[in-house]
Amino acid sequence: MTGSPSFVTGRLFTVAEVAEVMRVSNMTVYRLIRSGELPALRVGKGYRIFESDLERFLEGRSVHVEGG
Repeated sequence: MTGSPSFVTGRLFTVAEVAEVMRVSNMTVYRLIRSGELPALRVGKGYRIFESDLERFLEGRSVHVEGG
């Protein structure tokens, strides 16, 4: 078998890395994972989040603010 499976593409982030990018606490990221709002892989006792899932999550929550 050559190449990687199709589901293993893109960078994986740790909870701490996601928290840093989003400027929130690790606990907030854990809550998002537990609620199902942010997809994550369980790796041992920790979680990993695909970059594409993080981008989708953030894009889905962005708002457009019009200047006045």
